[in-house]
Amino acid sequence: MKLTRDQAIELHGFNNLTKSLSFNMYDICFTKTKEEREAYLKYIDEQYSAERLQKILKDVADIIGAHVLNVAYQDFEPAGASVTMLVSEGPVTHDVPKESFEESPGPLPESLVMQLDKSHITVHTYPEFHPDEGISTFRADVDVSTCGEISPLKALHYLIRSFETDVMAIDYRVRGFTRDKSGHKLFIDHEINSIQNYIPEDVGEQFDMIDVNVYQENIFHTKCKLREFDLNNYLFGYTKDKLTPDEHIEITRRLKIEMDEIFYGTNIV
Repeated sequence: MKLTRDQAIELHGFNNLTKSLSFNMYDICFTKTKEEREAYLKYIDEQYSAERLQKILKDVADIIGAHVLNVAYQDFEPAGASVTMLVSEGPVTHDVPKESFEESPGPLPESLVMQLDKSHITVHTYPEFHPDEGISTFRADVDVSTCGEISPLKALHYLIRSFETDVMAIDYRVRGFTRDKSGHKLFIDHEINSIQNYIPEDVGEQFDMIDVNVYQENIFHTKCKLREFDLNNYLFGYTKDKLTPDEHIEITRRLKIEMDEIFYGTNIV
């Protein structure tokens, strides 16, 4: 059963459905030498430091109307960072708008329109590199878990625009149940067909996307891989005109294999 403002279903108690969004992004780069790899890792550490990640998560909290209770953060050596936020329901100054229940992309930080019940938001980063193929990969995992009516999917639009990404894996799941006044269990309180409907059209056009959904379990999964490939976007510190034709072909092959392996979740021989 779907809950909407039009139906105005009265619940037995607090809406304690747990909605969890997991956003995983991958940035891929060709780093031929040790010096290039170290420079790339330094760039990633600066671009996605714990300080900047805090800013991103605070913007997420603003978008979903959460009040930040506590923040724990850490930069790691030699690379990587983590931020965890405990948040609670923010001050209720406006009614939750009807559009917040619709399957559509959420707002950016300047257009705060929603509120949130008890929750947490986390991000962890994982820079790594292949031992001999010249490939460096940066991964960031963001988890947004909420209770109540609002779906964390409304923060997806902003998260996608906050990270430079070649491949994305997005998971959404609704757990638990709440009850109406008669005691009837409600296992989800909004309609959802696909996570893709929460991705803005101009962003979706840039990616090939695959859905793997288990509707009866309220589990939704979408994988995205960047469509257009420009080798210049994957070289660090120089451009493809510095490569020989053979290098151009070989580096392109390696990068595309890396992207496909991440996208399909399997090694390609």
